[in-house]
Amino acid sequence: MTSASSQNSENVTSNLKLLGHDILLISVMAILAGCGLIYEYLLSHYAGRVLGSVESAIYAMIGTMIVAMGIGAFLARWFKDPFTAFAWLESLIALLGMSSILIIASVIALTYTLPHTFSSLYNLPADAVVDGRIFESLQSAARFLPYIFGLMLGIFIGMEIPLIARIRQHVYGRFLENNAGTIYGADYIGAGIGAAIWVMIMLALPIMQAAAWTALFNVIAGLMFLWRYHQHVRFAKLLLLCHVLLLGLFLVLLSYGSVWMKDLSNVLYKDKVIYSESTKYQHVVVTERLSRTQAMPINDLFLNGRLQFSSADEQIYHTMLVYPAMLAANRHDRVLIIGGGDGLALRDVLKWPVKEATLIDLDGQLLSLFGLKGQPFPALPEITTKLSALNNDALNDPRANVIVTDAFLEVEKMLDEGLLFDSIIIDLPDPNHPDLNKLYSDYFYNHVRQLLSPDGALSIQSTSPYHAKNAFISIAKTVQQAGFAHVEQYQQNIPSFGQWGWTIATRTGQSASERIKAVNDFPVPSNWVNQEYLQAAFAFPNKFFDENKSIEVNRLGSGVLYDYYRQAWQTEAELYKN
Repeated sequence: MTSASSQNSENVTSNLKLLGHDILLISVMAILAGCGLIYEYLLSHYAGRVLGSVESAIYAMIGTMIVAMGIGAFLARWFKDPFTAFAWLESLIALLGMSSILIIASVIALTYTLPHTFSSLYNLPADAVVDGRIFESLQSAARFLPYIFGLMLGIFIGMEIPLIARIRQHVYGRFLENNAGTIYGADYIGAGIGAAIWVMIMLALPIMQAAAWTALFNVIAGLMFLWRYHQHVRFAKLLLLCHVLLLGLFLVLLSYGSVWMKDLSNVLYKDKVIYSESTKYQHVVVTERLSRTQAMPINDLFLNGRLQFSSADEQIYHTMLVYPAMLAANRHDRVLIIGGGDGLALRDVLKWPVKEATLIDLDGQLLSLFGLKGQPFPALPEITTKLSALNNDALNDPRANVIVTDAFLEVEKMLDEGLLFDSIIIDLPDPNHPDLNKLYSDYFYNHVRQLLSPDGALSIQSTSPYHAKNAFISIAKTVQQAGFAHVEQYQQNIPSFGQWGWTIATRTGQSASERIKAVNDFPVPSNWVNQEYLQAAFAFPNKFFDENKSIEVNRLGSGVLYDYYRQAWQTEAELYKN
């Protein structure tokens, strides 16, 4: 009896030890899986910023890392000692994970500063531009760095599962039937938790802070493993020192990484960057330059690296967006603006006898930057003061009703409430991201049509008819498909953008151009437009619309407009290089 009791006691002790091993190993695997997924998203997110084509960059990065993880799983068999290999692997992943984006930004910044360095070195005139093919090649090569780091990280991450599976079998001292299933289960669950952390926490953090915090969990997982299995790890003391150094690097990057990233990112802009911040939805940059022809400094707004307006000529753009729709509408009591978070379109709308102007924008932080009070997004007071002066503090006007939400959902809500507007102005960014596609779809425009009064008018920012002709025409065809009686397009040159275009539509009665032509006296004075100026904007070159029939309507979920836009600017970039 004593022998049997002792045997049972030993079995219980042994099972408890194995359970302890399992809890540790499975926990480590789950943590590492979550970290790996966040690294994947971080590099994808940054690649989208650097390369411009967000969707392509994200999909390419995810594909690259998945393939790399497969390669890593094959390469893991080369390591004879899984304990040592796994322990050192984690420190290497943590190092790459927290520093790769900073390294990429540094190299890209270097390639952009080289022309200026050579100009100074050879004492070239200030107006001489050094832009030879070698500099273009270096800049192009630097833009592929995110994929190179993604490939390396993917290979290392791919090694984790085979190594930890071998460690677990070593601990048990026998072949485990469901070993792979257990490890993969922990991996999938950890990845799911990592995805949730990315959406709920990491997206709101500066990218370097997100990378540093993710790497910290990698380091903690490595220390947990080292603490439990240090007797199996060669050079364990040296590895412990590496982890201590990694913790020091974490503190340095957490404190200074975001500042360094801002300085490196500023190199990509030709003017002085006075504000650079990532909101939940986009990266916002404001630049400033002095001009001999203007008394006030010129400010430019960039969203995800793309110019949205320049204070030097935004008046032309916003007048052409707002004035025709307001002039073509029979009344001006209630106006709806979709997008336009900078408040500049709202500023021009409020020059008319408006009783209420409703503005819908998704990004509360951008609205706060341009002066909207009561938002929980602190911005630099001097920057906000400067930018709110551009829009005459329109966002806080008593007639302004600013709604921070998704316009796609809010429009449906307004329909349910039976609201009608005399003019509707859609001032969204170009359709350069799949997320914007729904706001350029026939489904959305049909809902907008139902919100427009029968004698009202709709105007839409419609990208460049010169650079993205098919996308420009597709917007008009999509609006027409939504049931508007008259759909027209017009254009004007804006120095900062080149030739730009808009779409205007009416539900019933005369077309917008006919209504504008019938107006003798403009009710609101304008520095830019008169009767002849507006009528001329509706004229296009011969044969401009000849291929109209071959251009498709942008239906909800189709992505047609995004494809037109992306193809146009890719072609433009290739022509520029050649």
